[in-house]
Formats: sequence, C-alpha cells, structure tokens
Amino acid sequence: MPNWSSVRLEAAVSAFKRSCEKFSALEITAPLSSAAPWAGRVEDWAEPCGALSAARSDEDARALMEQVFVPVEVVPPDGSRKFTGYFEPTYEARRTPTPPFTEPVPALPADLIPNNGKPLQRLPNGTTRPYPARAQITTSGVQAIAYAHPADVFFLQIQGSGRLTFPDGTTMRAVYAAHNGHKFVSTANWLIRTGRITRGEASMQGIRAWMNRAGPAETRMAMNQNPRFVFFNAEVEGDPSLGPAGAEGVPLTPLGSMAVDTSLHPLGVPMFVQTTAPGLGGDWSGLLVAQDTGGAIKGAVRGDIYFGTGPQAGERAGTMNAPGRLWVFLPRAVAARIRNEGYAGLDMAPPAP
Repeated sequence: MPNWSSVRLEAAVSAFKRSCEKFSALEITAPLSSAAPWAGRVEDWAEPCGALSAARSDEDARALMEQVFVPVEVVPPDGSRKFTGYFEPTYEARRTPTPPFTEPVPALPADLIPNNGKPLQRLPNGTTRPYPARAQITTSGVQAIAYAHPADVFFLQIQGSGRLTFPDGTTMRAVYAAHNGHKFVSTANWLIRTGRITRGEASMQGIRAWMNRAGPAETRMAMNQNPRFVFFNAEVEGDPSLGPAGAEGVPLTPLGSMAVDTSLHPLGVPMFVQTTAPGLGGDWSGLLVAQDTGGAIKGAVRGDIYFGTGPQAGERAGTMNAPGRLWVFLPRAVAARIRNEGYAGLDMAPPAP
C-alpha cells in the first residue's frame, strides 16, 4: 500500500481501541455487521483487538497490524471514488436570548415519535400526524438548550453537531438527537437562484454576511426554504481533543475516524486511504477507522474524513473533495475464509432496492 511504512498510526490505533471496546459488548458469534457479512463475526476481531491493545508506538502498531490483518482493496462496481471532509464547528452561545444570540438551539421535543425514521408529532388530544416543517416549528416555538446567532444555529443543523462556547469559558456539546423527517433543501441554491448572493458567496461566511445584511424577516424566509429541522441534546464536552460520538457511539478522533456507507461497510473496521487535498498537505495516505456515517455518504469507495473541532479544522475539511483508493483491513482468519470459500458480496455492490 502506498507509503504504508511511513504513515502516522497513533490516531487510528487510538480510535480502533475505542471500537474494540464496543465489540466487547456484542455477542461473540454475531456478525460484525449484518449488512456486511464478509467482515466476519465479532469473535474474529478478538485477536486484532488484543494485539493492538499492546501497541505503544507507531512501530509497534505497524508490526502488529502486519501480523493480524490482511488489507483488501475495495474496487467500486460503478467506478465511483470520492473522499470529502467534515468537522465539529464551534459557535458562541448564551444561556438566555441576548442579541444577536437570539435563535434557540432546539432541544428534542417530547411530542416527537421516531416512528422508524418517519417522525410523527403527538398532538394534545392523543392523535398523531407527520412532524411539521421548519416554518411551522419555528412559528410554534421550541425549547432551547442554548441561544446562538440565527445563522450559526442554521449551520449547526446542517452539520448535525457542534460545540457551544459561553462567555464564562464553559462549553457544551450540541449533539444530534433527531430531525423532523422532511427532505433537506439547499438554502444556498435558493439564495443564488433568486439573485440574493452569487455562487462565489455560497459559503458559510458568505451566507452569514448576507443574513446580517438582510435582517430577521428575510433571513427567516431564506431558512424556511429548507423544511428539514434538526433537534439536539446537550452533552458535556468530555475530552476536548476528541469529537462528538459518531454512529458507532464512540468519540470521533481527528484524522483517525471516517464516515462510511454502513449499507456496505461495518463500523469499527480500520481502513487505509490514499487521496489528496490541500488540507492534508497534498497527496496523502493514512489509516482511518469507520466510526460514523451520513446521509450523503453512499458508495463502496466513499469516505468522509473527520478533521477535528473549530475553524481551522473546518478550513482543512473544506478543501477535501477528491477521488482515492480504499483498503479494508480484515483479520487473517476472515481473509482466509473469503479466499477459501469466496463471498459474492465482497465486490461491494449496493443492495437491491
């Protein structure tokens, strides 16, 4: 694999150890992922987890991984290869509404019924209906975990999680809890289409500058073009060097965690990536662990690399949009089983609709 002998492994090994803690709570004979049975059973991962727990340096980790893993390159059936980046934003906030921090960071409402991904609203008379769109929710009012600038809350809902900072120096994580079930619609595209901004202004900074110029009423109209509305839970910050919990339920590690398509890949598995981005210093190879997913992450060689927290991480993540190659690290017993018995799904073809 390109540059395997020189890549930094510390972040990914640390992330993998947290995934191993999750594995230890699972039934040992269960598949690691029902969507990806090629990855073997939980018991197959006991040896790699035990071996990597002893790694104290990159050299230790490299030698141990060569002993217990076989890297298998994933070849996408449709030829599509894409790697992007994401991060945990930080936003200034207040405990009570204080201009310009007037927009509630919405708490998970008691009337929301998950309903297998199609949320319902329980009405006072006991009946239910599909959960309302953004415009109706904001008109009716929401409970708040904090208050922030309207543009920041809007972007927080797009990002899905973020870190809130308060004047007294305390922090809070706003962690994704649920959404209202409506389809995401790009407000940026609406602003461009209606001539309010140019395509070159369609960044977070450009849209926020437009909102400051436009005023509250027009800003609300623009935000309402996106009917999807995201609710949050308030959580303590925890280890400030780590990110929020990903889909696997473990904190994300900067340049050690990656979001993948979980209809094709298992969570918790180490993956080797070769790609390029200015925010990675150009051509880059590295080890990452599949610990998250996302609605836009679809495909066999499709990854979203977690860059960390704050503006600098955001700037680096924003430069990441390139093709690349992907190898999955499999325990030797699993790789031998595939080699001897074969497995039709290893080509990562998407499941039939």
